[in-house]
Amino acid sequence: LLSCHLPDADLGEVRPGDFSYVGIDAILEQMRRKAMKQGFELNIMVVGQSGLGKSTLMNTLFKSKVSRKSLVSTPEERIPQTIEIKSISHDIEEKGVRMKLTVIDTPGFGDQINNENCWQPIMKFINDQYEQYLQEEINIDRKKRIPDSRVHCCIYFIPPTGHCLRPLDVEFMRRLSKVVNIVPVIAKADTLTLEERDSFKQTIREELRANGIDVYPQKEFDEDADDRMINEKIREMIPFAVVGSDQEYQVNGKRLLGRKTKWGTIEVENIAHCEFAYLRDLLIRTHMQNIKDITSSIHYEVYRVRRLNETNGQPNGQPPNTLADPKPQQANGLAAQHQVLTHEM
Repeated sequence: LLSCHLPDADLGEVRPGDFSYVGIDAILEQMRRKAMKQGFELNIMVVGQSGLGKSTLMNTLFKSKVSRKSLVSTPEERIPQTIEIKSISHDIEEKGVRMKLTVIDTPGFGDQINNENCWQPIMKFINDQYEQYLQEEINIDRKKRIPDSRVHCCIYFIPPTGHCLRPLDVEFMRRLSKVVNIVPVIAKADTLTLEERDSFKQTIREELRANGIDVYPQKEFDEDADDRMINEKIREMIPFAVVGSDQEYQVNGKRLLGRKTKWGTIEVENIAHCEFAYLRDLLIRTHMQNIKDITSSIHYEVYRVRRLNETNGQPNGQPPNTLADPKPQQANGLAAQHQVLTHEM
């Protein structure tokens, strides 16, 4: 009989005398080791008019200077005449886990007198990233690991008016929710009383439903009863009323991130003060992989199918009109097949 010896590190947990143990559970450790070696990628887009605290919130989320303004701000930064989409990437490491974070900013959005069609450059940018990924994917000699610049999540900042969504908000989310995961937030929520905040949130939820806007987490993509129960709680909180701050203050002997006022300190991570902690948990701690999976197996897949169908009808292989909405029959078909699509690791 031939015998072989493998290092203990490759065997996982050894159970002498347990002849019923096969070792299938060791695949989890293998996947963990592989993921730790490769690292992770996350691409977040922030959209909203200037002055709503987009840069501060991103810095607060990742506890570091990750926003565009943190690196390239000038004393008198003018408002751009057109939307200028700018990306900045950072390598973040925590407890041995490496992540390449890309923050995509959209300065100029909603800042003009005439904001008609200001969603178009953003839609084009998102589809351009899908096109870039598709071209890499269909190469005969393609890369072992395709660089992923696809926008995984778009955080949309709603001004804290306390009244209702503006036509611009409705139009943007209605169109963009078809191509990217949108997470709406009420910016600078400390300017509203608790009663105003709750009323504003309820009004926004009703307007989203009335306009057929499906923000993340989308109900149709819940995979099972457990997912549905967790996601329903999140959907009841949307939009998240957030406050951002990268300033630390002493509160009851502890150093906390917050905003100091004459009446006290607003603690960013205190759920009694704002809902920043819920947003952070959704984006990073509980749903990050799901956000990426939905991007890959739903949004990108809809684009890929439409793109290949249109290319087949165009001998020159020109890209389709990237501003058009996805074809309904293709989008619906893919949503129905969500359970059987292969998810990106």
